[in-house]
Amino acid sequence: MSPSHDTGRPAGDRLGGPLVRLIVVMALASVTATLNATIVGVGLAPLARDFGTTLTGAEWVITGYLLAVAATIPVTGWAVDRFGGKRVWLVGLVLHALTAVGSALAWNIGSLVVFRILQGVAAGIVEPVMMTLTARAAGPARLGRVMGLLALPMTLGPVIGPVLGGVIADNLHRSWLFLVNVPIVLAALLFSFKVVPADAPAEGERATFDVLGTLLLCPGFAILVYGLSQTAHQGFGSATVIAALLAGAALLAGFVVHALTTRRQPLVDVRLFADRGFTAAVLAMALTGAAVFSLYVLLPLYQQQVHGRSLMAGGLLLVPFGVGTFLGMPLAGRLSDRIGARLLVPLGAALVVLGVLGHALSDGSTGQALLGVYAVLAGLGLGCVGAPTLASLYRTVPPERISGATGTMLSLNQVGGSFGVAMVALLVQRGVANGEPVRDAYSTAFWWELAVTALIVVAGLALPGRPKPVAGPADGAPAREETAPAAS
Repeated sequence: MSPSHDTGRPAGDRLGGPLVRLIVVMALASVTATLNATIVGVGLAPLARDFGTTLTGAEWVITGYLLAVAATIPVTGWAVDRFGGKRVWLVGLVLHALTAVGSALAWNIGSLVVFRILQGVAAGIVEPVMMTLTARAAGPARLGRVMGLLALPMTLGPVIGPVLGGVIADNLHRSWLFLVNVPIVLAALLFSFKVVPADAPAEGERATFDVLGTLLLCPGFAILVYGLSQTAHQGFGSATVIAALLAGAALLAGFVVHALTTRRQPLVDVRLFADRGFTAAVLAMALTGAAVFSLYVLLPLYQQQVHGRSLMAGGLLLVPFGVGTFLGMPLAGRLSDRIGARLLVPLGAALVVLGVLGHALSDGSTGQALLGVYAVLAGLGLGCVGAPTLASLYRTVPPERISGATGTMLSLNQVGGSFGVAMVALLVQRGVANGEPVRDAYSTAFWWELAVTALIVVAGLALPGRPKPVAGPADGAPAREETAPAAS
């Protein structure tokens, strides 16, 4: 029985046709965003060879993209309030398609990096607007289920991307690393004109542009992500990394002071962090970013270097992890609308602990079937963390603050992801450089994953409890609800 015909729910709780169509359109764009961030990594060596540059130089194809995403996300919330979500969404999709074509037609490594930076700007527009528009359309009563469904393509991209990138790198021209997304983006753009609801721009303070806040926050996030991205090559002790991390932290601290003292509406309302539920949700999403992105790196490398698998086989062995997440997201999203995030998130994190612990205690003789079970458990657990946490975050935020809260969450999620990848790469490389067996170096990285997961359990315990409906909605209207008080 489809959710839109679930007669056991009040009319306002059902996922009606317009909302389902909106989720499908947003999911199309979500697929392109996740593929963009993962597919190019596998083709980096062929790109470097074709353009006659070093692998370090070619890495700016990825680094420039990620820095542009980090710098753009904070501004997107203001743009939604100033121009309306639908307009900004359409601009993001058009820019996404044009920069994909530009990347495919790049004539040297410099032009490719420029187009990829512009593509990162497009991703920094599309991702937060997708979350904002969907959260607004869902209403609080349906947030869990909707976030669970919306997150499904996000779980597939990092699994499909490396495999698809390997196939393209081995058999097709490099341009298809970028062109593969164009039909999907064009389909999303075509359907968006009819499916995405028009919304009026905000008036008053929310429509003003925070110039000083932008000059502090956007470079702050970008420099911080850059510093973290360089740790895998240089370590946390290098002058470049230390300078970048200090500069990024200083800019972010300067923004916090500015946001608390300005008389105008800041780019991001840091006073939202006064709400315990919001702070816990953002922290949980940042930690989840660290866990998810580092596992996407760690699991294939573990298969390749400990179990002797090929590059393609290592990518394919991510599938059980993706399957677990794919199953966990909609299930947990549906349950979170009934029982809340405080129970589901720690439970999900506990499943991740079991899956990661299995990898930490395994060795080269451990069977692939058992490793697959561990990967499914870890993916299932992370699926049970993501959707309820997102729903919980949006339930703590007033409707007029959703766009800014989305930018805050995505920015910190990306910083968390960059930190997680940097840490596991550094732990493995340092362990091998110090003469440790490769197996022991990976075991250390998996133990670090366990520590991150334990912190998700702690953050989850501070999330709001069961959503409590307080009014019966009219047919087709979003349900109003409040969070049940925390148990003493």
